[in-house]
Amino acid sequence: MTNSPITNRIGAVFVHVTDMPKAIQWYSELLGLPIHADSHEGTIYSLHMDGGSDLLLDSNRRDDSSQNNKTQLFFETKKLMDSYHFVKEKGIEVVTEIEEHDNISFFTFKDPDGNILMICEDKRKL
Repeated sequence: MTNSPITNRIGAVFVHVTDMPKAIQWYSELLGLPIHADSHEGTIYSLHMDGGSDLLLDSNRRDDSSQNNKTQLFFETKKLMDSYHFVKEKGIEVVTEIEEHDNISFFTFKDPDGNILMICEDKRKL
C-alpha cells in the first residue's frame, strides 16, 4: 500500500439545483434542519450532516440536458416505512417503491430539480 496525502473521507457531496431558495427550503424540511445564512454569494448552501460529509446545494447548474437518471446519493434512516410515509405526505415524487433485500431496504425519489435521491435502511445497523 502506498501513502497518499489524500484523506480517506468524503468532505461534501454536491447537488446541483436551479432555484436555490426553493432547494434550501425543500432539503431543510426533508432533513429537519434549520435554515441558516448561505455562502459563496448565494451560489452554495451547506447542509451540515451528522457523521461527516456535508451536502452542498450548488446553483451553478448550467446544462439541464445532462440530467442524470441515476441515484445521486442516499440518506440513512432507521425507520424506512416512516421515512417513506413522510416523503409521500410531502407530495414528493417517489421513483421506486420500497425494495427489500437481506441487509438493506430503500426507495428512491426526486428533488425539485429532478435529482434522484434514495433513503436507505441498513439492517445491520439496527
